[in-house]
Amino acid sequence: MSRSIQYTSSPLLASRTPVWRSKFVVAAIALAFVGLCARAAYIQVFNNDFFQHKGEVRFARTLELPANRGRILDRNGLILASSVPAPSIWAIPEDVELDAQERKTLATLLDIPAADLTKKLADEDKTFVWLKRQVDADTAKKIASLNLKGIYQRMEYKRQYPEGEAAAHIVGVTNVEDNGQEGVELLFNKALLGTPGVRHVIKDGRGRAIESFGETIQPIPGKDLQLSIDTKVQFLAYQKLRDAVIANRAQAGSIVVLDTTTGEILALANYPSYNPEKRLNLSGAQLRNRALTDTFEPGSVMKPFTIGLALNTGRVTPTTVIDTSPGSVTITGAKISDSHPHGALTVEQVIQVSSNVGTTKIAMQMPASEMWETYSQAGFGQKPQVEFPGVVSGRLRPAKTWRPIEQATASYGYGLSASLFQMVRSYTVFSHGGEIIPATLLKTNEPAVGLPVFSALTAAKVRKMLQMAAGSGGTAPKAQTAGYSVGGKSGTAYKQVGKGYGSEGNRKYRSWFVGMAPIDHPRIVVGVMLDEPSAGKYFGGEVAAPVFSEAVQQTLRVMGVQPDIAIRPQIVADMVQESF
Repeated sequence: MSRSIQYTSSPLLASRTPVWRSKFVVAAIALAFVGLCARAAYIQVFNNDFFQHKGEVRFARTLELPANRGRILDRNGLILASSVPAPSIWAIPEDVELDAQERKTLATLLDIPAADLTKKLADEDKTFVWLKRQVDADTAKKIASLNLKGIYQRMEYKRQYPEGEAAAHIVGVTNVEDNGQEGVELLFNKALLGTPGVRHVIKDGRGRAIESFGETIQPIPGKDLQLSIDTKVQFLAYQKLRDAVIANRAQAGSIVVLDTTTGEILALANYPSYNPEKRLNLSGAQLRNRALTDTFEPGSVMKPFTIGLALNTGRVTPTTVIDTSPGSVTITGAKISDSHPHGALTVEQVIQVSSNVGTTKIAMQMPASEMWETYSQAGFGQKPQVEFPGVVSGRLRPAKTWRPIEQATASYGYGLSASLFQMVRSYTVFSHGGEIIPATLLKTNEPAVGLPVFSALTAAKVRKMLQMAAGSGGTAPKAQTAGYSVGGKSGTAYKQVGKGYGSEGNRKYRSWFVGMAPIDHPRIVVGVMLDEPSAGKYFGGEVAAPVFSEAVQQTLRVMGVQPDIAIRPQIVADMVQESF
């Protein structure tokens, strides 16, 4: 049987709730609401930057817009270096989801081992990692078609060098970050580099940019740079040098062509060289810009400066007779010899047949300080006035330290050192009216302003002697060129082996020729050096002079210089051997 319950009679329900309890609950709810409002205000107003950054990390990206690096041009506007768009592949490791087949396919397309790809993607704490920089367009297209999550592409610029190894030592190279590492690319890196731009975007879950926000700063391209180099002259000079190094089985070689009116360098090449776009497994021998960075004892190419000083000071004239009998001279117990006795020679003939004895006897009439001063004015022992990475000054010891034998050997090119570039620039003394002129790698139309070393009359007298040295009775008839008169001096310098020059029959040589053309009004000076020719010939007049001849002929034709002689003089077959 049921019975009814009177709830209102329950003591618990009948008791009155304390007022403070309801107030406490309401207050707690109000306090919680105030706390939530404060937290919202803190997040939305006071600490907005922190949470905004966290949101942007997940959905916003700041993209750097690369600037197009400036072009390097030759004097005629032809491209020596330029940048082309090249996609690079990158990833966000924490977002990457690849199965085994996709991983293998991607590694194959990137041309990297699968293990290397796995290693790059292993650190999921990273938000950015390069997988491969500057891939070709076809590879980038194939990777994009895979539609892989977490794998993205970014457009960069890749440097191209149309002249390849012929101009590599002048132009230089950049690294993958587009910063100059060698040559002109390094020297003028700041001007060529430009300023990158910035773009802010929001990306979706697959990393695709869906919306831009904020201000986009456009990149500023780098400035173009126009060099003094002529690509035609550069290629021909490199080609002739390379052929000579190979034919004479030399260790290396260098050539420099300089415009005597403006001081512009029209060509500067070395062999061995390298392809700037294929730099794997390169050796130091390939990378060295020997014409500027390597110094050697020049040997007989120094003799015109010694004779020029004697002429300039009036101690001798071109027809002064010097007795070189019996083919040797002793200076403080040391014997200096010619390759064979010449007897009495005029000063002109001393240069023509390259007599060490004659040069020494002339030099010993002069104070060592005068010789040092002339050599110094001609640029020896000083860093060349051309900015270039690695350029060296050579060696010229102070005159007060010279002993008599050292003064004698300095007169014909021993006991001091110079680079081929220094030798070429120094010969502008004879081609530019007795003045040495500054050299430049940048195109200019302004005539060079030189510093006097000799008088114009002395320079003209020495030029005549250089013409005789390159003629049929001199040491370098193979320097003669069809259509153009030439003059120059060969040198065959012993190469140091340890502390000496090696024993008789086991010596190594450096072969030089430095000269100019046309001889009456020179437009160019050309210098050639071959290091350790070993195919049986080593005299500068035999191995370096023919390269000079070909370079002069081609260069003057490119420059539009009219021939100054009708026919090529007969070259005698039996060349007079030069002295050291």
